[in-house]
Amino acid sequence: MLTRFSLLLVLFAGMALVPAKPKRVIFFGDSITFAGAKPGGYITRINDLLTKQNKAADYELIGSGIGGNKVYDLFLRMDDDVLAKQPDVVFIYIGVNDVWHKRTYGTGTDPDKFMKFYEALIRRLQAANAKVVLCTPAVIGEKTDHSNEQDGDLNQYSNLIRDLAKKQNLPLCDLRKAFLDYNLKNNPDSKAQGILTTDRVHLNDLGNQFVAEQMLPFL
Repeated sequence: MLTRFSLLLVLFAGMALVPAKPKRVIFFGDSITFAGAKPGGYITRINDLLTKQNKAADYELIGSGIGGNKVYDLFLRMDDDVLAKQPDVVFIYIGVNDVWHKRTYGTGTDPDKFMKFYEALIRRLQAANAKVVLCTPAVIGEKTDHSNEQDGDLNQYSNLIRDLAKKQNLPLCDLRKAFLDYNLKNNPDSKAQGILTTDRVHLNDLGNQFVAEQMLPFL
């Protein structure tokens, strides 16, 4: 006959045999994230880095990126594409199109509206008990001589995200700063593209690896 103590030991032993549920991580963004989920993209490279650390089984990485998305597009599709999947962690990586499309298509998102939608995203995700990681938009052009046309706007929107992270005590993956620092060291000819991007915005192989290394610590 099992004593109460031995019964507890049996129960704990059984619990130990049940594999832990992997942490579900969603990367929420635009075409950069859409490509990031493909072979060689930054999301698959994060998984490669986790594999080297024997931690890949601890995480389920999901890309949720759609080309052309701006912050309000994320808000509109959040229920179906993120909340329905019950994530543990969500990386919000948005802002390039909110700035870029002002010049290319005459659209984009004004700073005040950008922040209202961004804050609404955070509230909804936190209400669903997801940990939120904020990411600043990286680059629209890699020149280091301050001649990228939209550097000013990118810096403004990045500062808004930084302030929001500080205000709400949220983790910040500051890709804007990381890309600028990298180009200052590795782009002596002030090229517009070809260092970390293919076309001034989207990531090349090195850029995908670079983003993966920037994001990994936040897992």
